[in-house]
Amino acid sequence: MTKDRAEADTVAYEIENRIAWVKFNRPEKRNCMSPKLNRQMMRVLDELEFRDDVGVLVLTGEGTAWTAGMDLKEYFRETEAEGLGAVRRSQRESYGWWRRLRWYQKPTIAMVNGWCFGGGYGPLFSCDLAFCADEAQFGLSEINWGILPGGGATKIAVELLNFRNAMYHAMMGENVDGKTAAQWGLVNESLPADKLKARVTEVASVLLEKNPVALKATKDAIRRVGEMTYDNAEDYLVRAQEAANSFDNDGRKEGIKQFIDEKSYKPGLGAYDKSKQKTTKKAKA
Repeated sequence: MTKDRAEADTVAYEIENRIAWVKFNRPEKRNCMSPKLNRQMMRVLDELEFRDDVGVLVLTGEGTAWTAGMDLKEYFRETEAEGLGAVRRSQRESYGWWRRLRWYQKPTIAMVNGWCFGGGYGPLFSCDLAFCADEAQFGLSEINWGILPGGGATKIAVELLNFRNAMYHAMMGENVDGKTAAQWGLVNESLPADKLKARVTEVASVLLEKNPVALKATKDAIRRVGEMTYDNAEDYLVRAQEAANSFDNDGRKEGIKQFIDEKSYKPGLGAYDKSKQKTTKKAKA
């Protein structure tokens, strides 16, 4: 019988070249999300969010799974046995860090190395970008044990998939592989497993070259404007740009100067040189 991991050991991370590699760390349980893991993930997100040595966060899994969803024993059976208060607490803990990840200060990438089931769609959607192994398996298996895809999974299926694929995926309970997940829009790209980390590192390295204030404003805008009318989105984006300028007006001016005056770069071909920009503490990422 496998000994339960200490709460602090349910999530692992390392920082390399300003990329924080955060791992679900319950490989013996296919990285199922337990109340312990959910609490520890919030602590890890708190610790990394405003560190100067972190510019991008990558979320992946230890072993053969990304996450197989919610731990049926610890998250459901044991908390339900404690009553409604325990159920609501466990929901706040899981939904809380997913929400935190959706609006995270730094760009986030899901690197789906294996199984991604059910509740795993919560953090999958929370990450800004997603890449997976061709061998990965995605599934909304809730229908197979008698419930609907909860925890936002149904909403996420509708957000990321077209209507017919969302309905089929949720009603049939069948798994799809990484290539199908990419075709359906669950992830950006699917790659052979041995090329996955290199591709994610490449994408993260590109993000590290961008203006961090602009990245945060862009992340938020993409999530916000989808539910707005055009006129409301137009107004929101004007205000968002003005707010971003208040945090880092030097960055915007530096980019324009390098393009117009110095002719040292072209916006369509890459980012401006941030090393020439005056920096302040609040503009760092």
